[in-house]
Amino acid sequence: MDRKQKSGASRRRGSTLQDAILDAAWDVLVEHGYHGFTYEAVAARAGTSRPVLYRRWPRRDDLLLATLAAFWQPIAVPETGSLRDDAIGFLRNADADRAGMITLQSVQLAGYFHDTGTSLGELRDALLPPGLPTAFEMIVARAVERGELPDEPRSSRVVNLPLDLLRHDMFMTMRSVPHASIVEIVDEVWLPLLGVPSSG
Repeated sequence: MDRKQKSGASRRRGSTLQDAILDAAWDVLVEHGYHGFTYEAVAARAGTSRPVLYRRWPRRDDLLLATLAAFWQPIAVPETGSLRDDAIGFLRNADADRAGMITLQSVQLAGYFHDTGTSLGELRDALLPPGLPTAFEMIVARAVERGELPDEPRSSRVVNLPLDLLRHDMFMTMRSVPHASIVEIVDEVWLPLLGVPSSG
């Protein structure tokens, strides 16, 4: 995402100024990590003043969460008409959208997790709209409506396992997950747990 503006700070107002600040904040976070993520650094990069930032985000963590929310876009959930294809398609989308965030999460935000005593899961929950089903809850619910799966209780851990395994592979390798590994997660692990024979 690139919303950077070339005009001077005196000409920027409202959402234009806020977008420029968040772009600058993202650059500072990526380049210098959480401990270098200061009001001074962001204001200098954005070409504005610290009081402008304080008025919008009274605490540094408020600015951090706003910055992450601006760049942490929802992952597209396919609707192919097939449980297997929806699952594989979503994991491919997740891999493409999130692989670039792995270094940020594991390195640049390490100081944030240490200072606040929070976890990546808690940060993720803070960035997601409350009350919405997860992607795999949506995928499973659609499969139930189509008659691919019986309408019965399933644990959250089983339903969301594919994304957990994908995330594990991304963190362990610090790179994008091969398509063959994504198919293996769905065909050899998840579908058998749901009691569905893989068609792959």
